[in-house]
Formats: sequence, structure tokens, C-alpha cells
Amino acid sequence: MGNQNIGIKFNEDFKKMVVDLYGTGRKVKDLSSEYGVSEVTIYKWIKRYPPVKLEDGTPVAADDITKLQKQIRRLQEENEILKKAMAIFARK
Repeated sequence: MGNQNIGIKFNEDFKKMVVDLYGTGRKVKDLSSEYGVSEVTIYKWIKRYPPVKLEDGTPVAADDITKLQKQIRRLQEENEILKKAMAIFARK
């Protein structure tokens, strides 16, 4: 409990790496002592980045799902614009 890393910011890749290591069976206590991050913080990361597995077993983080949903919405909007443009050109 003697971690003195109060106020240190960890980047998203580091957080995901620690969560991935947890997903491989490593103990939170071991990860905490190895990387100098409190156990409470690691548990927060695990909650934030729960490993979701696809049909083929590939893990996907919640942030990745959010990014994919945004991309799908953008592509749907582009598709609608193209459909309207085709309708305009088909009339000519």
C-alpha cells in the first residue's frame, strides 16, 4: 500500500496493457507491485476496459466498440448522402 504515484497520469495504451495482462491470468497484486500502480486503480481500469471477446476469441475493449459505433454512424450518413445524389443524377 506504499505506492507514492499520486497524480501520475498513465496513457490509454498502458492501461489497456495492464488490463490485458490481468486477462491472461496475472494477479492484480502482482501487477500493482510490478508496474507501481495501486490495486484500486487497476481494478478501475479493469472495470473501464472489460475484455469483450468476439466470436473468433479476439478481445475488444469498450473504447474500441465506441469508436466502431461512431464510424458506423458516419458511414451510414455518407451512404444516405450518396443515395440522395444517385436519385438526383438518375432524374437527369
